[in-house]
Amino acid sequence: MSDTVISVEGLRKSYGAVEALRGIDLSIARGGLVGLLGPNGAGKTTLIETLEGLRTPTAGRVSVLGLDPASAPRAVRERIGVQLQTTTLQADLTAREILRMYGALYRRTRPANDVLASVGLSEKSGARTSSLSGGQRQRLALALALLHDPEIVLLDEPTTGLDPAARRGLHDIVRNLGAEGRTVLLTTHYIEEAETLCDRVVVLVAGRIVADGTPFELLQRASGETTLWIAAEGPFAPEPLLAAGCSLAAREKDHWRFTTRNPAAAVVALGDLLRGGECRLTDLRMRRPTLEDVYLELVGPEALAGEPGGKESENP
Repeated sequence: MSDTVISVEGLRKSYGAVEALRGIDLSIARGGLVGLLGPNGAGKTTLIETLEGLRTPTAGRVSVLGLDPASAPRAVRERIGVQLQTTTLQADLTAREILRMYGALYRRTRPANDVLASVGLSEKSGARTSSLSGGQRQRLALALALLHDPEIVLLDEPTTGLDPAARRGLHDIVRNLGAEGRTVLLTTHYIEEAETLCDRVVVLVAGRIVADGTPFELLQRASGETTLWIAAEGPFAPEPLLAAGCSLAAREKDHWRFTTRNPAAAVVALGDLLRGGECRLTDLRMRRPTLEDVYLELVGPEALAGEPGGKESENP
């Protein structure tokens, strides 16, 4: 059995004169959690919908679990689970009833109570969906995606609009999906969400992949500066830090603030200073470039503004 479960080669998708995907090459191995980032209009939803079989490529090749989603959509959907950005749930049905209703669409499903337990909704199995909170409705939508025990789970911005507590609860569920060996592809606008959850991050801008790697690999691309705040008792001479390439930015009460593009050299210089002098370090704080900084460098101000027409303006 191949370790590659999603393979995309030269994928293009156009809507009239608008080219939403411009030659995407992407290979995703079995297991793990992949984050798909990009500004509004980047093509994220078009890519997800093409993998689901809801969109037909203009050009290129798409394979999901060895199947073509465009020519074998039913076979693909039997093996993938999808949580859309928004899911309309029948207000008068209970959570258990909705799972049983949707279960009729599949050849094989897990027991409804087991699925509800996996998303932390056991106590709400008999509650009507109209009484559920926003976070609980998102969990129920995820339960629908997991009902038929899929090998691949596609999550299209599942935490948008949730409060921090509900978002964190959904994060725990997503981590469990990865721990179970499922392949998870997650689109999100929350950079910290991708950095926290994902083994791999793919950044899409204007229909093209502009970065692909682990969060750490992407952080190594950052061109921004590291900031150090240093507080010490006794005479503090900044010269060794300046000689190591640091710039003295300011004094902030008891702290000296430096910026540098070589934090390792700065830390070594600080250690030499402390060993050779009479001062004693009382506080050290460091802020290195984050994945959000890298993301902003990649997408640029024009992409951040989005494209006319809203969230995914390449869609008709």
